[in-house]
Amino acid sequence: NTNYSQQHTDTLHNRFGLRVAARLSAGAEALPHDIGERLRAAREQALARRRQPVVLVRQRAASAVSHSGGTATLGLGDDGLIAREFAMRLSLLGLLTIHHADPILMMSNLSAARRGDVLLMVSEFGKLPEISQLSRQFQACEGKVVSITRNTSNPLRAHADASLVVSAHDPAPHVEHVLYRSSLQSLLDFVFVLLCQHNPDRYRQLNINLERVQHMLES
Repeated sequence: NTNYSQQHTDTLHNRFGLRVAARLSAGAEALPHDIGERLRAAREQALARRRQPVVLVRQRAASAVSHSGGTATLGLGDDGLIAREFAMRLSLLGLLTIHHADPILMMSNLSAARRGDVLLMVSEFGKLPEISQLSRQFQACEGKVVSITRNTSNPLRAHADASLVVSAHDPAPHVEHVLYRSSLQSLLDFVFVLLCQHNPDRYRQLNINLERVQHMLES
């Protein structure tokens, strides 16, 4: 019913905020005092924002991935490492998923794209011309593009069918980088939780695959 759905959504909000807080707090005690204070401030902001309606955007993005015929992920550099891990998680849910770390090579595979397929593009700044070109060509094949970028104006975000944003700002570049990676990972964790919660079949498949992996590790 409606009350249960709202309570369930509130629970997810709280878990997301706490997850972000935990990631931002990890190791903060070992940092110099001023950096630790900035990380704690970012943690408090994440908790304060946990109930913002932007969760609806994440739900729509998760729905697009869950109902896709196939999913492709693309990320470059550090973004590519996180995108590859997320692609592996999607595969555990039983979703047909491929990962690319080179937009040029991926462009050669666009002929396999079908209507309803989803391309998840992780790009911190979303400004690389080849990424924008790949996005438009994928949409020309009637696929859906979900972008994940910083919370700034950029071409990839502007032309995506759905966009997820990461807010991570600090005067010190090295601290800002830590905040970005922590927030990006937490965002994808949250989308993964939504995929499990909203599709019981996917969740059952996840448990089956995890049991298989565990059996292989123990054998």
